[in-house]
Amino acid sequence: MKQTASFISTYSADVFGVCSALFELGGMTIMHDASGCNSTYSTHDEPRWYDMESMVYISGLSEMEAIMGDDEKLVSDIVRDAKELKPNFIAIAGTPIPAMTGFDFDAVAQVVETRTGIPAFGFATTGMGSYIEGAGPALARLAERFADRDAARTARPSANLLGLTPLDFSVNGEDASVAAWLRKTGFDRNVPYAMGCSFADLKRLGAAHVNLVVSAAGLPTARLLEQMFGTPYVLGLPVAGKYAGLLAERLIDAAKSGTSVPAAGLIRPEGTPCVAVIGEGIRSVSLAEAITLETGKPAFAVCAAEFHPDYLRPCDVCACDEDEIIPALANADTVIADPLYRPIVSADKRFLPLPHEAFSGRIFRRDIPDLAADARPVLNQFI
Repeated sequence: MKQTASFISTYSADVFGVCSALFELGGMTIMHDASGCNSTYSTHDEPRWYDMESMVYISGLSEMEAIMGDDEKLVSDIVRDAKELKPNFIAIAGTPIPAMTGFDFDAVAQVVETRTGIPAFGFATTGMGSYIEGAGPALARLAERFADRDAARTARPSANLLGLTPLDFSVNGEDASVAAWLRKTGFDRNVPYAMGCSFADLKRLGAAHVNLVVSAAGLPTARLLEQMFGTPYVLGLPVAGKYAGLLAERLIDAAKSGTSVPAAGLIRPEGTPCVAVIGEGIRSVSLAEAITLETGKPAFAVCAAEFHPDYLRPCDVCACDEDEIIPALANADTVIADPLYRPIVSADKRFLPLPHEAFSGRIFRRDIPDLAADARPVLNQFI
């Protein structure tokens, strides 16, 4: 049965993507749910929970409130707490129960904003989509609301990093490594959206000369900023080595020409791809190309979370369910993926573990490599 995970885990849910994207921006985020979602998010999906304060709450939706539609209690609770806590904004995100009852998130957010005077957003997440479906719209809507329309370009060449959340980058310093690579390329880091990012930084999003989209969660914001400010964008994660140099050239060209590079792939492998990289789209394509450049082995990406096929190369595959992923691996002799994918990889294939925070949570966190600083632990396995 499609969309049923019989052997593998699932990606972090869309509601957790909203919470993760907004975690550091000083807002108040409410998961509209009875109970349980907040503990799952805090213990498995948010590595910053014990080291950084953030106003992430759950509404405590009761059965009677869900059935009878007592929205006033939710609104009153949010208004009371917001007046005390004074957040920069308020975000209300959904879970399966309000999705089934037809809760109107935008309408409730509008009521909350009217009563508090604080910008409020409603996100009709269902708990059934992946973190990308939550984080992407959340980052884009805040950028649309708070980015300064009159922001002047920075004096020196600069770039925003779009799509930064620990669900893709964990807390192993990879976000800092990407920023360091950016400086070596000749660009100042403008806004790291949204790890190491403050609410005040949002106003400066339009000041960058180019945007680097490092995960699929940054794509909606990249398209928005191109419309608002004419800022070009490039897709890719600077996996250390030859691929990072190729990506740097594309970033420089985009900044000079003002033309976006709306594709994750920069090269086309020759021959039948035999190495499969499963995971988030941009990271998987970037690593696949790095493998091909460094070892000559044709590699392809299996995008197992939401990613539009128009951004992929012809050899890459979008496959979000077990019954799609398994046949996609038929011609591969080597599979690189989170360790929890191992049960669906046949024994005759070589399996190389590459943990992903959004898939296996904290279980393998210590083993997540910083690909932007040193990709040799992964690439050396092919040499």
